[in-house]
Amino acid sequence: MDPKTTLQRYLTQARDAVVWKLEGLGEYDVRRPLTPTGTNLLGLVKHLAIVESGYLGEVFDRPFAETAGWFEAHPEPEADLWAPAEESRADVLGLYARAAAHSDATIEALDLDAPGRVPHWPEERATVTLHQVLVHLIAETNRHGGHADIVRELVDGAAGLRRDQDNLGGLAAAQRLGHVARLERSARRAAGLTG
Repeated sequence: MDPKTTLQRYLTQARDAVVWKLEGLGEYDVRRPLTPTGTNLLGLVKHLAIVESGYLGEVFDRPFAETAGWFEAHPEPEADLWAPAEESRADVLGLYARAAAHSDATIEALDLDAPGRVPHWPEERATVTLHQVLVHLIAETNRHGGHADIVRELVDGAAGLRRDQDNLGGLAAAQRLGHVARLERSARRAAGLTG
């Protein structure tokens, strides 16, 4: 497999894992903030749609019309990290799918060494290649995928890479409870909280 195909495959897998985290949940659970910073599942997807479409759009002079200039048009801090009640889950998921399709078209159209410019990066790093941006987006998507993993687990206990493959080592539920209890005992002992 050529390097560009490999990179695109990893980006696609990361996107799919993030979207999977919303499956089977109600509106409240995909939107509610579950960390002190407000992290929520639908907001993570919205953020990734906007960020990816910028990096694989405007950076390579191939703007994605739906999100071009998004941050300038939405100056409220962290407006990209949540969806107001009138913005449906279907709206956000549709935006992500269309942004991904636009990104995939950019990847297919350009060589890995194609130049681009990230205007919000420091000048000494602002000139980039498609290869650099793909690596950046794979890292970004997986980073937020990790956030989504934790948030989804807090909602209903669902965990893992995909519904059909959890990548958790095969522990049965009872074994998992025992494992968590062992970790709690060890943490308490290390902190001097037990005798």
